Amino acid sequence: MALQSASVCSRTTLPSEASPESLPIDDKQWVKLLARYRTPSVRRSLFELAVTVVPFLLLWSATLVGVKLGHWYSLALVLPAAFFLVRLFMIQHDCGHGSFFRKRRANDLLGRAIGVLTLTPYADWRQSHAQHHATSGNLDRRGKGDIDLLTVAEYQALPRWRRLAYRLSRHPFVLLVLAPVYVFVLRHRLPNDLWRAGRAAWLSTLSTNAAILGLTVGMGLLVGFGDLLLVQLPITLLASSIGIWLFYVQHQFEHTYWAPEGEWTYYRGAMQGSSHYDLPGPLRWLTANIGVHHVHHLLSSIPSYRLNEVLRDYPKLREVGRLTLRQSLQCLRLGLWCEERQRLVSFKLR
Repeated sequence: MALQSASVCSRTTLPSEASPESLPIDDKQWVKLLARYRTPSVRRSLFELAVTVVPFLLLWSATLVGVKLGHWYSLALVLPAAFFLVRLFMIQHDCGHGSFFRKRRANDLLGRAIGVLTLTPYADWRQSHAQHHATSGNLDRRGKGDIDLLTVAEYQALPRWRRLAYRLSRHPFVLLVLAPVYVFVLRHRLPNDLWRAGRAAWLSTLSTNAAILGLTVGMGLLVGFGDLLLVQLPITLLASSIGIWLFYVQHQFEHTYWAPEGEWTYYRGAMQGSSHYDLPGPLRWLTANIGVHHVHHLLSSIPSYRLNEVLRDYPKLREVGRLTLRQSLQCLRLGLWCEERQRLVSFKLR
């Protein structure tokens, strides 16, 4: 069952339509040019919050009423409700980067409140996510908020049972069904860096857990625990799966970027190691432009609602790491980084 490195690494799928090298500007110039998009508008932020929270609450309430009346078809509303929960998470994500409001206190207050609905302790997640941004694409600093990834050589060196375990961890069912439950329902109940977590991480996690418990008990007493579970559980699970998929496809695509510490640069980790997930308009809006991930990684302080402005004003950035919805499905078969070919490859043996 030996893996043929040369044959596996030679496989290709999606052409690289554009790369950072094709753009006549360096990283410092990009940061300088894009800095003007960093300023959030309080009015626009409040609008984005309103058009996310209100539909979510309406959809949630309509689903609950339908369930109580025995109209089980109302459960079809859990899918759009899940997308609005994802959108709430993206607002929390903006708050974590200090880009939703101008003042940190406002970002932190909103981020903590949304974290109760997304089951994500805000301060603890913010710290681990900052590490992800600082190390994205660095082979020697993997594990900082990344999905586990091995190189071809590392995979070949593993015993058979560990190869099997790694392949199972990359299976679509595990990745999109089991992993979301583990991450959002179980893993977030403790600090990310458990053994080195400080007071702030524990406080963030435990206070979020207490708020989740309080909200669950209060809503359960109000509407009934059975109905609450029937409505909220599928919304949470669907939103979690969507969130994990977005995070996966934004970094785990064929022409991504990984390099050892001595060769790694932040700019290439951002621009080449993050995709432009070019979703259809409605999905792009529901996911708060998170698909413009290469620009987000380059300058994370740009509010999500201004990322489209960047693509409008700098159209060459549209083609950097671009993936369509159809193309993104091919990413599920990729599982190893080939250092020879500088791309992700599949497990297929020859």
